[in-house]
Amino acid sequence: MTPRLIAVAGATATGKTPLAIALARRLDGEIVNADSRQIYRGMDIGTAKPSAVERATVPHHLLDIIAPDEPFSLALYLDRARTTLDEIWARGKPPILVGGTGQYVWSVIEGWRVPRVPPDHALRAELQERAERDGTETLVADLQAIDASSAEMIDRRNVRRIIRAIEVTRATGVPFSDWRKKDMPPFGTTIVGLRLDRTALHARIDARVDAMIAAGLVEEVQALTASGYGCDLAAMGSIGYREICGYLSGEATLEAATARIKTETHRLARMQHTWFRDDDERIAWLDADDTDLVERALATM
Repeated sequence: MTPRLIAVAGATATGKTPLAIALARRLDGEIVNADSRQIYRGMDIGTAKPSAVERATVPHHLLDIIAPDEPFSLALYLDRARTTLDEIWARGKPPILVGGTGQYVWSVIEGWRVPRVPPDHALRAELQERAERDGTETLVADLQAIDASSAEMIDRRNVRRIIRAIEVTRATGVPFSDWRKKDMPPFGTTIVGLRLDRTALHARIDARVDAMIAAGLVEEVQALTASGYGCDLAAMGSIGYREICGYLSGEATLEAATARIKTETHRLARMQHTWFRDDDERIAWLDADDTDLVERALATM
């Protein structure tokens, strides 16, 4: 029998976590995180991580797996996610993938090929210098010689992408364009998407940000910095953390920082809609404020 994956997707603050937990309880399933910020230990309030009570209700995976200063990548996430799914299926349970990070969700569902190539900073600096000195076309010519398909597809104004294509192709011996292909995963998928109209979604976001401040987001950021996790870390540049860092450094009032968090989260929701499109026929879209949401979600399976 072909194993099956259930995914709960959509924009931030649409209620993915409570729905996933309700489905896991009904189906005796286990939850697999697909939020790129909830992987960090100590970053709980600002990432809207499931509470200890919620996590005790059903098994959760891929939460709190690294410290804020540890490097991480899509490739590492994909490896961990695939292993976790296999383990859940081996236990005879249905996995429920939940999160708003489009790259994480679709890389699992679509079987993305992701190169395991760490950044070669020396090569990047060398190629960037050449581009600035001799023009981007010199890099395009290099890429053309080793991967004509990528040279044709990549926007020639996107120097960083051109450099990454050269970097990956040189490191792996496989054209960067081949890494863009997908391998059909050995499982079926049911995708439940949650949506709200913009006004309602923004109201939810704003209320959640206010709740985060009341729950101790400022104190959480203070605890992280006191533990040696500086505001210059990539993880600490996440929405909520960077604004509170600005408040703690005296760059903004708490009121201004809070307003900025709301604005940036509205922008994040718009970006997430580009990953989870209303016209994507693979997604069974449900209204997030439906009073019969769990039953409607179960009916899609």
